[in-house]
Amino acid sequence: MVKSEHTPTPLSCTAFHDSHRVASGAYAHVALALRAYSRAHPDASVLVFDDATGNQIDFDLRGSDVDIAARLQKRVPAGQEDSRRAPGRPKLGVVAREVTLLPRHWEWLAEQPGGASVTLRKLVEEARRSGPTGKAKLRSLQERTYRFMSGIAGNFPNFEEASRALFADDMPRFREQIAGWPEDVREHLVRLCSDDQPATHAR
Repeated sequence: MVKSEHTPTPLSCTAFHDSHRVASGAYAHVALALRAYSRAHPDASVLVFDDATGNQIDFDLRGSDVDIAARLQKRVPAGQEDSRRAPGRPKLGVVAREVTLLPRHWEWLAEQPGGASVTLRKLVEEARRSGPTGKAKLRSLQERTYRFMSGIAGNFPNFEEASRALFADDMPRFREQIAGWPEDVREHLVRLCSDDQPATHAR
């Protein structure tokens, strides 16, 4: 699933203690969840991974909730301060713009199931997947998945085989190789591969 540039996504991350997911969601949500978790588990070594890149990140958890939120706000790139969706259908973030076509094009679109809008969206998505942009997106997903996988599962069985399947875009083989891994790790890897946003989660 490729997200539109018209629907900015706030910075999000996922935290793991060993192979157990501790929290997922916006930076501030995870940071505050980690502070509570560290108080209950003072000896826990928790790794936090950015959901967009797969890179490990660190939080400064000193001070009050307001202090933590203020520090994290400075890490948000310009244009991502507001996580509200763009105007249009709230669920899809659809943006209305003018499209100019010849009469024969409109006639063909009108004959397609779902009408012109549905057909145009399908054509655009297909072009994105098959063209250079789609290939670049696939590579980006593979690289972020590999970064997380290296950080959390580098010593797991079948790591090398899973890595080869990942970069070969052989998802059935990839899922087969990670089938015996802990559930939380497995679920997060699948999300990273498919560009799904992890649901807000805290334990």
